[in-house]
Amino acid sequence: MAALAASAHAVPQLRRLAKAVAHSRRLSGAAQEALAVVVSELATNVVLHSGSADLTVMLEVGDAALTVEVRDRGRWRQRPAPRCEEADMDAELGRGLALVDAYSVDRSVHCSDEGTLMRVVIAL
Repeated sequence: MAALAASAHAVPQLRRLAKAVAHSRRLSGAAQEALAVVVSELATNVVLHSGSADLTVMLEVGDAALTVEVRDRGRWRQRPAPRCEEADMDAELGRGLALVDAYSVDRSVHCSDEGTLMRVVIAL
């Protein structure tokens, strides 16, 4: 588990942590890439969208799956309208959850008065 200030500096630190955990657990190259992308994208969402002062990341490696949990103490701000403009489709930002979904077999979000918990499961 790692708890850091929700700043741009947290994202590369958490990516390095994810890579170190993946390497120490001798995960496949595909699982290492999936973990690094998922942790980076979820942490970036906290920094950009939650308004939280901090974030916590927990990784759990099992025999068949890897679970990533990212918790913040902010309030998720929903996009007022779905991406439907041509300019939105080519934007560099806004594709994080689609990437997370591509690498995962399950994703859940729990929002409460205490913040948001994102839980992602990656098959090994």
